Amino acid sequence: MPNPAPSSRTVAVLAAGGIVTTLVQTAVIPLLPALPRLTRSAPVDVGWVVTITLLTGAVATPLLGRAGDMYGKRRMLLFALGSLTAGSLLCGLTSDLGPLLVGRGLQGVGAAVIPLSISILRGVVPPERTGSAVALMSSTVGIGAALGLPLAALLVQYTDWHAMFWATTVLSAAVLVLAWRTVRELPSRSPGRFDIPGALGLSAGLVCLLLAISQGGDWGWTSSRTLGLTGAALLVLALWGRRQWGAPHPLVDLRLAARPAVLLPHAAALLAGFAFYANSLVTAQLVQAPRATGYGLGLSMVAAGLCLVPSGVIMVLCAPLSARVSAARGAKVTLALGTAVIAAGYVLRFADSRQLWAVITGAAVVSVGTALAYSALPMLVMRAVPLEQTAAANGLNVLMRTIGQAFCSAAVASVLASHTRAFSSTVTAPTLDGYRTGFAMAGTVALLACATACLIPRRARQPHPTESETSARRPQHLPTPGLPQPADPAA
Repeated sequence: MPNPAPSSRTVAVLAAGGIVTTLVQTAVIPLLPALPRLTRSAPVDVGWVVTITLLTGAVATPLLGRAGDMYGKRRMLLFALGSLTAGSLLCGLTSDLGPLLVGRGLQGVGAAVIPLSISILRGVVPPERTGSAVALMSSTVGIGAALGLPLAALLVQYTDWHAMFWATTVLSAAVLVLAWRTVRELPSRSPGRFDIPGALGLSAGLVCLLLAISQGGDWGWTSSRTLGLTGAALLVLALWGRRQWGAPHPLVDLRLAARPAVLLPHAAALLAGFAFYANSLVTAQLVQAPRATGYGLGLSMVAAGLCLVPSGVIMVLCAPLSARVSAARGAKVTLALGTAVIAAGYVLRFADSRQLWAVITGAAVVSVGTALAYSALPMLVMRAVPLEQTAAANGLNVLMRTIGQAFCSAAVASVLASHTRAFSSTVTAPTLDGYRTGFAMAGTVALLACATACLIPRRARQPHPTESETSARRPQHLPTPGLPQPADPAA
């Protein structure tokens, strides 16, 4: 039997990379109210500190996924971690908004770390442990977000604001060195040339789409800029899709992505991303609302961030449970169960959001469902694609989650803005009904994700394994439920 130690070290390093990546994405949130003063910039311009990370992350995820399949997943993983480190360092060195935005853009490239890591796990972890390793990797999204807010709030409150970026620089650099020493390159490679026109077309389409979604609330949903960017996105992506369909070596294999076994998990990822994000988006805001609102608890940013820590810990603890459910019933059942649990969590949040224990309990239930759903999605994708397309397929799945989160952010912001009123001469905030409307909306989307999961074929049509995929599988490994296995040469 193979020695499990090397693969265990690889899982630990990759999981650490996932936690640091998510932590970097969320750590800037406590800093946003003070950034206009600290950078001598207008509040509307400071919003780009979050937007630029969303844009670069959305573009980098599918592009680095495809490049990883062609040129090496380890190489692209190190590139993403290097970009994360360089971006954190640049942010720590500047107090001007321009360089800060460049640094945040470089940090956004780190979004590709998680899908690349999941793809690496398929090749280095014994098949009988793949499910639990993928579940752990998926749960890092929760623990990174849960730790990022309180840690960043503590650093911002008690130290110079640059200390937050210095901390993320050290963490990112440490993971980069560990990954360089621990993670080995996989032998499988996808043939052909990198589709540069396809990469440019996808990037342009995504930038237009996400700009319209993220800035539509400020610009106005019927403004010329929002409508123009939306129309440009639809046109560019339509032309891009037409070219990809007939390309000999496409950036995204749309013929493969159009199969129900691949298309439906991508659709479920978009819906699950929407449903999950509402939980973390409004929890801190809800408990920080002034007591004058009648429902707010008036907590500080540090205390509000600590309210999310139990949810992150629960996601990690649920990783083994998710793997067992997938092994026993299949990843399709895990996804359906997870999205149903998310919907149940929003029922609890709708019922009672006035007491701290009820808020934490509802948020924790949503996190349980998210852990189940997010661990099942990459398993469903991997069972339906060959090994040399794993990174690109997982990158596209994570991209769909990102788009779902962007839609959720815009929808929740619109709902809360329409339910905002003055509670006193000094207190203006969203009403409790506004939050409940957001919870009802997210719960409904979670039920749609559950219905989508039920439509996924139980047995995916197996793609023909390539020679590299066959040789990458060690014969002493046991088969993994739900993943395509090498064909019998004698068949």
